[in-house]
Amino acid sequence: MTGRLISRLGGAVLLALSIYGLWRWRRSRAARVLLPYEIALQRLEEIAALMLPARAREFSIAVSDIVRLYIEQRFNVTATRRTTEEFLHDLLDSSDAVLARHQGLLGEFLQQCDFVKFAALSLTQQNMETLRQSARAFVLATANAHDSLPAA
Repeated sequence: MTGRLISRLGGAVLLALSIYGLWRWRRSRAARVLLPYEIALQRLEEIAALMLPARAREFSIAVSDIVRLYIEQRFNVTATRRTTEEFLHDLLDSSDAVLARHQGLLGEFLQQCDFVKFAALSLTQQNMETLRQSARAFVLATANAHDSLPAA
């Protein structure tokens, strides 16, 4: 009789500890603030659903917005309310060497997005995937050195 009671009591304690551990784990995950590069990478994965030729304009707006918002959050540079030309011109005066080092590729990327947005250039799925991977590579290359980067 007492053996059964001890077993049930032990099982109840084990169950309570498991529930408490799960609760703490979920709470700590939910409370963690994502870093700018983590947000950008997550959003780049989410826009894969837009990678259809009929949605090329919507896709290029989204991928451009993701990169521009990332730049604002990571480098504290205004990028979302400016034209590509204004933004790239200001990069020349930027004291941030990491961002300035990527100016050429960033310019090509943003101009490609602009052509689709404003000149109705069409893109294949492969073109869209190339743009998305280019954005992903830029984010990974410019994330803080002390941030733990996910495997590419």
